Amino acid sequence: MNNFLNLEIVSPEKKVFKGNVQAVTVPGELGEFQVLYNHAPIVAVLDIGRVKIKKENGEENIYAISGGVIEVNNNNVSVLAETIELNSDIDKSRAENALEKAEAKIMTKEDIERKEAVYQAIRRAKNRIKLAG
Repeated sequence: MNNFLNLEIVSPEKKVFKGNVQAVTVPGELGEFQVLYNHAPIVAVLDIGRVKIKKENGEENIYAISGGVIEVNNNNVSVLAETIELNSDIDKSRAENALEKAEAKIMTKEDIERKEAVYQAIRRAKNRIKLAG
């Protein structure tokens, strides 16, 4: 019997992954959680963090995600990501530059009104740096 999940990960730019997996771990708004075979149906908002998939052959892929939504129903899992990239594809120096720029904005008077957006940019950059292959 097939005890796999059918996973599809998409972003506005492209289909990132489609295939059978043993498990998928995602960053929910209230913390990280894992979806396994026969998981209860759920729709949840995703936070900035990592998505880890364990493919049917046991190989693992790790992605940096900037938020999105996950839907689980009858062993079909859909992840709709705002942005997502494989950790080995992350340009660490570019992420470090983005972090520096975002941290500099925190100090400027003009960006006080956009404080939450700046904090989110900092969180995204730190996540990408942490997950960079």
